[in-house]
Amino acid sequence: MFTKIVIANRGEIACRIIDTAARLGVATVAVHSDADANALHARRADEAVHIGPSAASESYLRGDRVIEAARRTGAQAIHPGYGFLSENPDFVEAVEAAGLAFVGPSAEAIRAMGRKDAAKALMEEAGVPIVPGYHAEEQDPAFLHRQADELGYPVMIKARSGGGGKGMRVVHDRDAFRSALDGAAREGLHAFGDSAVLIEKYIESPRHIEVQVFGDAHGNVVHLFERDCSLQRRHQKVIEEAPAPGMTAEVRRAMTEAAIRAAQAIGYRGAGTVEFIVDGSGELRADGFWFMEMNTRLQVEHPVTEAVTATDLVEWQLRIASGDPLPLAQSAISLTGHAFEARLYAEDPQKDFLPATGTVEHLSFGSARIDSGVARGEEISPFYDPMIAKLTTHGATREQARVALLRALAQTQVTGVTTNVSFLHALASHPDFAAGALDTGLIERDIERLLAIGSRVELPMAVAAIALCAPAAEQGAPSWRLWGRGSERVLLDGGGETIEVRIDRSDTQRTKVMLPGGALAFDRIAFDGDIVEVGERGHTRRLPSVVRATADGRHVSVLFEGSTYRYFCPDPLARLTRSASREDDVRAPMTGAVRAVLVGEGAEVSAGQDVLVLEAMKMEHTLRAPRDGRIAAIDCAEGAQVSDGAVLLRLEPLVADG
Repeated sequence: MFTKIVIANRGEIACRIIDTAARLGVATVAVHSDADANALHARRADEAVHIGPSAASESYLRGDRVIEAARRTGAQAIHPGYGFLSENPDFVEAVEAAGLAFVGPSAEAIRAMGRKDAAKALMEEAGVPIVPGYHAEEQDPAFLHRQADELGYPVMIKARSGGGGKGMRVVHDRDAFRSALDGAAREGLHAFGDSAVLIEKYIESPRHIEVQVFGDAHGNVVHLFERDCSLQRRHQKVIEEAPAPGMTAEVRRAMTEAAIRAAQAIGYRGAGTVEFIVDGSGELRADGFWFMEMNTRLQVEHPVTEAVTATDLVEWQLRIASGDPLPLAQSAISLTGHAFEARLYAEDPQKDFLPATGTVEHLSFGSARIDSGVARGEEISPFYDPMIAKLTTHGATREQARVALLRALAQTQVTGVTTNVSFLHALASHPDFAAGALDTGLIERDIERLLAIGSRVELPMAVAAIALCAPAAEQGAPSWRLWGRGSERVLLDGGGETIEVRIDRSDTQRTKVMLPGGALAFDRIAFDGDIVEVGERGHTRRLPSVVRATADGRHVSVLFEGSTYRYFCPDPLARLTRSASREDDVRAPMTGAVRAVLVGEGAEVSAGQDVLVLEAMKMEHTLRAPRDGRIAAIDCAEGAQVSDGAVLLRLEPLVADG
């Protein structure tokens, strides 16, 4: 076993590797960028080495700097985690040329599976079923269009390099093909340096089921059963589980045998995942699954496999990379119970899941396995994936594990940044999810229901008004008062709607909060750090409530019954200035990079027309014209970094006012 390793990653996966290494007595070296100088992974490792500026291309993707960190610290191996350099065969060769061990497969195996077209041809030779489609070299748009026409719509366009949902588009009719092709090619080029795509028949009611495989340097390959990753949004996994609902012994045998053949075909070593697209229109069938791709690394969702097999897959990786044989034979690997993993992200579901940046002001979790690389007081920056944590629950049955997941989500408390916790709770409560009736289109089909905001918001609204109104000096006091005044008026902006709230303390024993829908009376209000404690008729509740000042007012986040309610108390002068600005300009909804300007100055546009593509946190976001008009000015350039709220395009009316 190694005595010291470098972890060429950040966030929750870096912390996850640190945990196992510490248990095994292996020292760890973290690498970090400028933005991550005080990040949790850099503070938890035994040593930390700075490797460059905040942009990943200048730090975490600089393999030479990672290798130099290993040399400087006397490490024997480099663990890449997932993402960044984990599937870069040139990096693997550079690591080995430096006399270091790479905790993962060989460069040859990564190359064999790195291009989806070549991988599918290899799998077909190995007897692994593949989806019908075009997987060859020709990339002329007209030719690809004809291939799609011959396959019949709907089709899936996929960037042939990489994964993670990037460079993927579903096309339902031929008129939409060209714009989808351009988008997939552009995203593939920026994400993987390769604009080439392949075209596949899109499977209706598809499920995404993958098999965890492991190989060693002695020719042994085993599987650790399957995971269902069908709950996806924009091809990004949201909640994963193991085993797959509805899986039979016959289908499992056929699928795991195909996965092992895939690994054996490339002499695979280390952790890998063979992903299959599955016909989910009815019961699972032994002839109803097809090879999609192989991820030659540890997966984000590996904790559910660990939960149902009682294994530590990172330990397996380290042992295999050090030359040991597989820790267990296939006959010794058993499946016990059921597990779920939910991905908690800093993103705003009410704004098309735009990534959210900011400082995590309050963070706590309930009863679940938590994999996180974020701590209270840390910033969610625009440079990296906005994941805050993964919550994993395990139960004897699927329903027990699901109920545990619901409880864990309800107990999750994050303020300072908007998160998807309410969306995850709604998804885990969905009747189709509860019944195990899954396919990759479930979220899109029922998105309005999943995004619906509960009607009972009176209590968090009242707490927000109290927290905003109370002076800082009073927030450390055992009880709260209004500095001798009988009442206070507070304006709250909740999602664009301005709400007037009045707080009345004329009764010295009680505080009454008058809301648009009625009034709440409290017999006790106390502050304990970021917690507001309110008592109603003997019923006391403790609600996390964080207030922070900004240039144009103050924001407050209140956590209540698993949901985060965010309100803004505007500064009147700032509001006046803002109202005089051009509300129909196209502004950046987040900090990011301009990838494409789709219109020119003077062009006439229609409301809802695509005008610009912005990339943030490794995903593309298309911005649209807010109304009909003419492009009066373009205030950005392709490749430029822009800040949240910056004006990118300016519109003018098609016909002069009046």
